[in-house]
Amino acid sequence: MIVPLRDAAVNTCGGKAGALGALLRTGLPVPDGFVIPFDAYRLNVHGPDRLLEDLAHGLDELGDVPVAVRSSADSEDTVHASGAGQHESVLAVRGVAEVADAVRTCWASLHSSRAISYRGTHGASDPVMAVLIHRLVDAEVSGVMFTPAEPAGSTEIEASWGLGPSVVGGTVTPDAYRVAADGSVTSTISDKRTRLDRDGTRLITRDVPATDRERPTLHDVTVARLAQLGQEVAAVLGGPQDIEWAITGDRNWVLQARPITVAPPQVPSAVASHASLTGTPASAGTVTGTARMVRGPDDFSRVQPGDILVCPYTDPAWTPLLRIAAGVVTETGGVLAHAAIVARELRIPAVVGIPGATTTLNDGDTITLDGAAGTVTTPDRSIDT
Repeated sequence: MIVPLRDAAVNTCGGKAGALGALLRTGLPVPDGFVIPFDAYRLNVHGPDRLLEDLAHGLDELGDVPVAVRSSADSEDTVHASGAGQHESVLAVRGVAEVADAVRTCWASLHSSRAISYRGTHGASDPVMAVLIHRLVDAEVSGVMFTPAEPAGSTEIEASWGLGPSVVGGTVTPDAYRVAADGSVTSTISDKRTRLDRDGTRLITRDVPATDRERPTLHDVTVARLAQLGQEVAAVLGGPQDIEWAITGDRNWVLQARPITVAPPQVPSAVASHASLTGTPASAGTVTGTARMVRGPDDFSRVQPGDILVCPYTDPAWTPLLRIAAGVVTETGGVLAHAAIVARELRIPAVVGIPGATTTLNDGDTITLDGAAGTVTTPDRSIDT
């Protein structure tokens, strides 16, 4: 029981697969693949397992190539809830047995603690999961793009070297590009220290050579082409879109498109002179609270309601913490990363991309976070910056 990606529909295959199917049907550049639909999930939960037979047929059509196995639940990629990072994706998978394991991983993630916590904020219940399987794009550059909500608005693009999880997961601070309605491009180039690549059937994180760390990932011509592609995607899907994209060779690919749930705040033209630390505005709002250093799961139990998370980056597994935190500060990441999107949906302030935040601030400091200005201040002590 498989559905060719070109034939995928939202009501049977979920928002992620349904959107890509619609784009494929109009000729836009989407990697080909197929979908294990909702009905297959229901059968495998309540009846005999036909998964291997279905996958063998679908993979035979694609050929012996590495694939990406991605969730497409009914509760994600909607107008009201992105589900950003809440379910699993498994990249660089090859062969029927390995793909079957990856599909089961996606199914199981439907009932992970982070997914349950996220759905609790949106009132979703009794979810079902389809799984999208498509050719893996070995990207040299990848990222995220938000198309404008208004004709006079700007397209926001974030980009980094290698595969997309570095950008969407917030483990690198990406280059940021803005394409105005008149086509003019402005950019902020970041220090991109790591990249994620495929090595056979595994993913590896590598250091970016020093000569490439502050080299722009995109030329203005490529930025303009991505913005045009974003406009075409938005026209097909009927509204502003949050788009994951990848570039290999001279080809731009669309890997995902979903409605923008909450737009990021605009970067201010000037930063308040009293700011102790400055970063990128990711989610609007101002809050004062206790800084709580969170470097991994071992620190989760220390977080109390009203604390402000200060961390290297936020993993999707941290979603339950975002439900009790008053705000978030990260050392890396961009405004289009999963954590920033979830923070905006939960209406908690967030500032990203403050290098050294976990060492500059102290656990237990009282700090004030302004998510619209991108600043962190410490009323009770001074910081040498």
